[in-house]
Amino acid sequence: MKLHHLKPAPGSKQAKTRVGRGEGGHRGKTAGRGTKGSKARGSIPAWFEGGQTPIYRQLPKLKGFKNPNKEYFALVNVDKLNGFRKGSTVGPDELRSQGLVKKRGRVKVLGEGELTKELTVRAHAFSVGAVEKIKAAGGTIEVID
Repeated sequence: MKLHHLKPAPGSKQAKTRVGRGEGGHRGKTAGRGTKGSKARGSIPAWFEGGQTPIYRQLPKLKGFKNPNKEYFALVNVDKLNGFRKGSTVGPDELRSQGLVKKRGRVKVLGEGELTKELTVRAHAFSVGAVEKIKAAGGTIEVID
């Protein structure tokens, strides 16, 4: 037998102390709560901060919403494509290997800067300016679905 196997004999457990039942008892009058103060009087809500402006009144309400169907694109400008060899095919995998696109997902080519090489560019989306500059340099575009 071990200490954690011990338990009181049947019927020997003491009854729970009934507090606040008159001065004759052990826990009469203040019922073990001391004198005065908020702890002696009643319960305080868990969110009460002692009269300080509560956190839920300091923070603004949420505005707007987040669209779960929004399409996110990794953006690449045409001037960054000058780092590839002339006549090569440039797609999302090649852009990732060069460090021009960091995240997985869709790629969009924008028309910022000038393109000086003839390239075949594969991407999920193109801006109008990017299409014009790629074609003006003698290249072609392929839209990936």
